Amino acid sequence: MQRLLKGGTLVDHQGQYHEDLLIEQGRIVRREPHIAITPEMAVIDATGYQVMPGGIDVHTHFNIDVGIGRSCDDFFSGTRAAACGGTTTIVDHMGFGPAGCNLHHQLGRYHTYAEGQAAIDYSFHGVVQHVDDAILDEMASMVEQEGISSFKLYLTYQYKLDDAAVLQALQRLRQVGALTTVHPENDAAIRWRRDAFVQQGNTAPMYHALSRPVACEAEAIARMINLASLADSAPLYIVHLSNALGLDYIRLAQHNGQLVWAETCPQYLLLDEQRYQDPDGMKYILSPPLRGQEEQAALWQGMAEGSIATLATDHCNFSLHQRHMLSGGDFSRCPNGLPGVENRLALLYSHGVSTGRISPEQFVALTSTRPAQLFGLWPQKGNLMPGADADLVLFDPQRRVTLRHDEMHDNGDYSPYEGMVCQGWPIMTLSRGEVVWREGVFTGRAGHGRFLRRKPFNAEWVKTLF
Repeated sequence: MQRLLKGGTLVDHQGQYHEDLLIEQGRIVRREPHIAITPEMAVIDATGYQVMPGGIDVHTHFNIDVGIGRSCDDFFSGTRAAACGGTTTIVDHMGFGPAGCNLHHQLGRYHTYAEGQAAIDYSFHGVVQHVDDAILDEMASMVEQEGISSFKLYLTYQYKLDDAAVLQALQRLRQVGALTTVHPENDAAIRWRRDAFVQQGNTAPMYHALSRPVACEAEAIARMINLASLADSAPLYIVHLSNALGLDYIRLAQHNGQLVWAETCPQYLLLDEQRYQDPDGMKYILSPPLRGQEEQAALWQGMAEGSIATLATDHCNFSLHQRHMLSGGDFSRCPNGLPGVENRLALLYSHGVSTGRISPEQFVALTSTRPAQLFGLWPQKGNLMPGADADLVLFDPQRRVTLRHDEMHDNGDYSPYEGMVCQGWPIMTLSRGEVVWREGVFTGRAGHGRFLRRKPFNAEWVKTLF
């Protein structure tokens, strides 16, 4: 069956076009100012709407086991929520496996989690828990045979890597065509501050933020940039950037020609550390923590100027019930992470496009095009050209919606954005031409989503795009 989107305004990362768009067998086949309707076409009236590439969220954590508990969103509920917010592809950061496991161990486990469950297309980032010759040798097969062309390193948490291991991983990943992503926080400084607070009995949520100040994140960002330079200029992607000082280090590296990109998340743009003073402040525990309002303006500026390449969510959903049960009111025992995969596009559109901070084209670049280009999905994903997958979101720029968790589609019990009013709303989502969300109703199904084998990272090609 052919599906025709008629009368809308197509928006990609380069411009806006008054064109119709024709879909056949899950792909875009034509786009022209006027496409005549034929009997075999199912017509979607897009008049008054902006038709954009479906969102690509390259930072989620579905079904993750963090040792003290498992997040409440699996690959069905998580991708359902994503689809209902206009996201049509996710790239999930796999959680840690058992000590000493190889790279393929978690990949096999996550294939089991997602296959037959995902409602939209998906892929995974590799996770590096330790570095030795066997792990370094295994990286090539992950890229070439499994289609995993990005890997995450942690500078904190259980399987943090030291500088020697980071250098080896950076260099080898560059050689095999993979992009290194990193969670940058100074583990020693955090442990020292956290332990002091706990010993003093200061375990309220605000002390989570105080135990992980801006300097802990910014130092680790600067260190990773320097290590990437030492590792034969390995490409580097900074996840969940939350502060201006770290952004300054990233800008400096970019100015000097280093291949460094950064993502930020809605929580760092719209929520601040005063939330930790709320009676339910434990619901905002995540790392890096929420910052002061002064950091938010810098992040908005970074997105507008292009220093920040992508907007992701770091969706890691632990219900408020889980948080209280596991923590007993002690921030140091509370699982980290916030929900948000369903609200990413609406929040950025409302607070970015509708306010004039960013253009519709920049919105598409941040949420779809650049993620596709950096993570080996372009041109199959992230664009509206013939031949691309028909992953689309229709935005009504006039629709005003107040966010209420009881109208959302994850498995949690709260939203950190409860009560926020969004100007502009995704009213329809198509995944490979199939309508999976329409006017408040999820119409997708478990198992529709396909695993995406991603292309190797090509530094020379990416340099021509940014």
